[in-house]
Amino acid sequence: MTSTDPATRNKDLALHTFAEFAAGNTEVLRTALHDDFVEHSPGNPSGKDAFLDFITRAQVATARLELARVIAEDDYVVMHYRLVPSDGEPELAVVDIWRFADGKIVEHWDVVQHVPVPAEVPHGMF
Repeated sequence: MTSTDPATRNKDLALHTFAEFAAGNTEVLRTALHDDFVEHSPGNPSGKDAFLDFITRAQVATARLELARVIAEDDYVVMHYRLVPSDGEPELAVVDIWRFADGKIVEHWDVVQHVPVPAEVPHGMF
């Protein structure tokens, strides 16, 4: 049974997309992204096709992604996760903010920072 609550529907879509992408299925974004997709993160291209080309070659496409939490409200889903690069680069803490329209991701923002050594964050990042 599909939920009629937009936040629940959007959260379910985001979790499905995240799980598929984390498992190596970068093509899942082709159906998840809205045709009018807008990227708000500096340095990342906007537009569905440009973003797909970028993200499938980006570090995140081959990294291990460890989801810590998901928050959904109305048309927005926020995902907080650890990104462990496959090339030995430092781990990253990532917060993605997705806005949904018509059952697809139409906008994206993110905040990314390096995960410091444990002594610098005694209570952890996640």
